Amino acid sequence: MMANSPVDILVELEDAIAACPPERCARILAGIVRLLVAGRDRPQEILVNVVDGVLLRLTERVAPNALVQLSNALAALNVAPQETLRRLASHEDPDIACPLLLKSQALSTIDLAMIATSSGGRQKLAICARDRIEPDVTEALIKHGDRAHYLPLIKNPGTKFSDTAYAALIAAGHDDEITKALALRPDTPELVVRTLLSASPGKKPPAKPDASGVPAAHGAASAPATPMLPSPADYASARPEIVALNRVGKLNDSTVNRFAIRGEIANLFTAVSVLSGAPIEIVEHVMTDDDFEGLVMACRASRLNWATTLAILSNRSGTRLSFAERERARQIFETLLLSTSQWTVRWGEISAGANTSVRGNRGTKMGVNR
Repeated sequence: MMANSPVDILVELEDAIAACPPERCARILAGIVRLLVAGRDRPQEILVNVVDGVLLRLTERVAPNALVQLSNALAALNVAPQETLRRLASHEDPDIACPLLLKSQALSTIDLAMIATSSGGRQKLAICARDRIEPDVTEALIKHGDRAHYLPLIKNPGTKFSDTAYAALIAAGHDDEITKALALRPDTPELVVRTLLSASPGKKPPAKPDASGVPAAHGAASAPATPMLPSPADYASARPEIVALNRVGKLNDSTVNRFAIRGEIANLFTAVSVLSGAPIEIVEHVMTDDDFEGLVMACRASRLNWATTLAILSNRSGTRLSFAERERARQIFETLLLSTSQWTVRWGEISAGANTSVRGNRGTKMGVNR
């Protein structure tokens, strides 16, 4: 008797598959994939529903490398067999699951959120790298992930955060790098940034200077020597002029740019301190730190323009920006909100206040005098 309905056809196919050797199953699987891929530009709902059960049976009979190929093929389809898709995306082998978790638009938000709660580390990272991540998926990754997943989520511009997700990040405990990454996102609510910054126990302060004014090395294997910092006498000499320029509105981009190009370090550091409201200790730290993001924030908080910021970055002692670093710095500068930068600087000020011994030999901290 000939099979007349899709159900009868599927029964016959499944019976045939059960008797097939694995090599033939692999050929059948490849043929179905070609059929699906060839018709990706026309409605596929009926076709994928018909072949879904067959694919499920085939996935039980073929080698892992065939499942990897199937996963990559299905990842490119906007309409795909759902049961097969879920089984492969939930697979414990990351080589099989990750192509779908990273690229498939046919996986629903519910599917991704459920997989995020129980999958391994590589699978979670694949979800974190998707072009778009809905709030429910973000919440699941934060709740069931760890710091290794928080940062990729925050740095992915396609991630959508809910109030619950922000609250979970705050409750997860303070982390300087996570706080900085959130502050650099242009869509992070200011209240979230303020909450994170106010909860900060303080950054690790710069190394204490010895009698010569040069920071001491931490441990035997120290990093390259930090450039010579201005002495307290240098700052005392520079400060009256800088404060006077600020009071009459002449502590501007042109003046600060000139300090940077001429290498007038004491004037430059004092100017950024006065304009941004950051203690001189924090300005010294961001000026000499290998990570330029803090310096970009300080310049943004100082209301300096990009040309002046680039001049400061390009004339720092012992540093030279690559083209990629320069473009990254420009991107940060252009996306940073002024209020976020100023609050981040305030975070540094709180940190410095909690570590008053950093520059104890300089007497009182150099405040802002406008």
